[in-house]
Amino acid sequence: MTEQNSELIAGRYRLVERIGQGGMGRVWRGVDQQLFGREVAIKEILFPAGLDDGDRATLLRRFTGEARAAVTLSHPGIITIHDVVEHRGAPVIVMEFIRGQSLAAAIREQGRLPVQRVAEIGAAMLDALTEAHGARIVHRDIKPDNVLLTKDRVVLTDFGIAHLADATTKLSHSGIVIGTPHYMPPEQLEGKRPTAANDMWALGATLYHAVEGHPPFEAEGLHALAVAVFTRPHRQPVHAGPLAPVLDALLDKDPLERAGAAEAAELLASALRSSRSGANAAGGAVVRDPEPVPGPFPVPEAPTEQARTPTEREAELPPPPPLPTPAPAPTAKESAYTPDTLPASLPDRPTTPPVPVPVPPAEDLVSLGGTAPQGRGEGASARRRALTRRSAVLGVAVATLAVGSALTWHFNRDFSPNGGRPSGGGSAAAPVTVVIGVEAPLSGDMSSLGVGIKNSADLAVRTANRTRHVPGVNFEIKALDDEADPAKGRPNAARFTADDKVLGIVGPLNSGVAQTMAEPLGRANLVNVSPANTNPVLTLGPHWAKGVKSRPYETYFRTVATDVDQGPFAARYLHDEARKTKVYVIDDKSAYGTSLTSAFRAAYTKLGGAVVGAEQVDPAEGDFTVLASKVRGSGAEAVYFGGYHTTAGPLSQQLKQAGVTIPLMGGDGIFDQQFLTTNAKAEGDLATNIGVPVEDLAGAADFRAEYQKAGYPEAAGSYGPYAYDAAWSVIEAVKTVVAAHGGTLPADARAKMPQAVAGLAFDGVTGRVAFDEYGDTVNRQLTVYAVKGGSWTTVRSGPAVP
Repeated sequence: MTEQNSELIAGRYRLVERIGQGGMGRVWRGVDQQLFGREVAIKEILFPAGLDDGDRATLLRRFTGEARAAVTLSHPGIITIHDVVEHRGAPVIVMEFIRGQSLAAAIREQGRLPVQRVAEIGAAMLDALTEAHGARIVHRDIKPDNVLLTKDRVVLTDFGIAHLADATTKLSHSGIVIGTPHYMPPEQLEGKRPTAANDMWALGATLYHAVEGHPPFEAEGLHALAVAVFTRPHRQPVHAGPLAPVLDALLDKDPLERAGAAEAAELLASALRSSRSGANAAGGAVVRDPEPVPGPFPVPEAPTEQARTPTEREAELPPPPPLPTPAPAPTAKESAYTPDTLPASLPDRPTTPPVPVPVPPAEDLVSLGGTAPQGRGEGASARRRALTRRSAVLGVAVATLAVGSALTWHFNRDFSPNGGRPSGGGSAAAPVTVVIGVEAPLSGDMSSLGVGIKNSADLAVRTANRTRHVPGVNFEIKALDDEADPAKGRPNAARFTADDKVLGIVGPLNSGVAQTMAEPLGRANLVNVSPANTNPVLTLGPHWAKGVKSRPYETYFRTVATDVDQGPFAARYLHDEARKTKVYVIDDKSAYGTSLTSAFRAAYTKLGGAVVGAEQVDPAEGDFTVLASKVRGSGAEAVYFGGYHTTAGPLSQQLKQAGVTIPLMGGDGIFDQQFLTTNAKAEGDLATNIGVPVEDLAGAADFRAEYQKAGYPEAAGSYGPYAYDAAWSVIEAVKTVVAAHGGTLPADARAKMPQAVAGLAFDGVTGRVAFDEYGDTVNRQLTVYAVKGGSWTTVRSGPAVP
């Protein structure tokens, strides 16, 4: 569906503009033409590629049934669903259009929210959930992103979407459980049947995040996070004040002991009375949150077994396979895949082998007590179960985590809301904290690439902290999501520059985003090292194509080759090796796409090839029928495309379907697995990619081993090694600045960083890491790939300049 589409959805709903997109669908603002132009929100559900007709029909039936059940809900705290229709074989939900912001956006903008406001939000959410649960509807994915705040309402959205996601992955045999682990209770992480108690835990985790500024559980890596949820108490809240009892009650690991709606309502009412009386006692002034009280680190408390009632969803599914033999449970001293347990084998990183930590038997947990949460004395004692029952559940939990190939989680948002702080130890004296920003698309179509960049930079930080590579300095990651949208670049740049601890940034992925960030970062002397930008303008200036080079930003560097190299490399391959003498050139109007095609055309015509046609397309437009006719009539022997896989995949497929059986070639923007999964006609298509194949890199084996052992649920991707080296460039520059100032970090360290990065030269994962006078890498290698047998296959690698 597109804004330009003149047809009506179901004969009455006209699209106006796209206002959002996530992993499961696109949301549009539209109008209902049968109700006097009433404004509505239209959500198009996206089914994954590769489903057969039977699976698609099953999903459509399940979803429309669940969504239509949600239509029956009538409550001011639940988004009103006006209609559920089918459009082009996929379900479409028509909802009320709400102007406001999500709770997640409010937390990002304001930080932790006042206790009274969070209590009010909680009471409204609970009232809405009580209505839904009374209708036997479980939300399954309560989180700050699914809570909308308006001037006078708190509204829950996306009822039933998590159900569709779960059913989708089961039908597509992906082995992925959809959810947001920071807000999922132990029984949901374990794959048990969803009940209303799931929503109560998620409510508690959401309110905890709102009032504390971070989720109740955080850990380095998915497995460590899951172990924490299974085995440890949540961090005791320090800002919640009168909200603490309700948070403790909702975050009880045992769903049988967890607070239900009635108890939670009573506790929230008490919290509201206390917060309001506190405000009145202060004469209407805002009452400060209580200061944290130092105390011992909380010890683990094992979850208990629970009874469960089958739901309609699980009644449709076959019984789960038996779990492996339970393994001993980790203790409070363990943290699965923390920096201290990573092997040290990356190039040029002196480390010592980790000291193995003995794992005590599960019986040792009997001596580890826990402090009863406030107001939950009876509940706390009731949670004490027999040792055998506790050990059994812990064994199941750890065994479940151990079956990595059988069970993984897919994140709907950034993996670590606070940027994945490393937990490596330091000296007795508190080290200076240096923050490395990561700017990448962590949601949306490009998130598979962006999250790999973030994880790889995080791995570099963890390695530096573990080895104490810069004595007296502890590195942290601060990741911001740009959704591959240039409009997000400048605001994110402002957030980075406002944080004095940020001394360097890794990213972004997209050249268009980089162009909006480079100028404000340059003014702030904030170093920016990209592992993926390829637009020559960023380093060579706007007139590089005319032979006039001028470096616009002294703070901008990159660890990859550029379109100056990528376009000509592709031109030489198509003309000299593939023997294609006539090419049709297409781009997606982006800075990346246009720079790629510009460099390609110049090199291709210089070699004697003919460009028989040129076109620009709108990435939001999915119908390329007219363009396919033009290409077919041009006599082109190949298509060269400048842009991303999200457009290239449909374009390639429609060209082949129209009888244009010639290869489509693009740059690194189409070199992605999703180009293959969304394009049944990809066979024979070509792409260039920066660098050489990861498996051919000198340090790749060590990098991949450490990345895997770190427990990241997402692949590092083709940019991962370059992101690791980009992060290490910032780390090495900090080390240079510290060494030049007697082992201390000077007050003007940020201003000294550009010169330090410019002078670097070290052996990284991708080879020699060093920069020329323009900030470009001196290690300019590229590779041509072809789709063969449904996979990207290496054709040839070589230097940028033959």
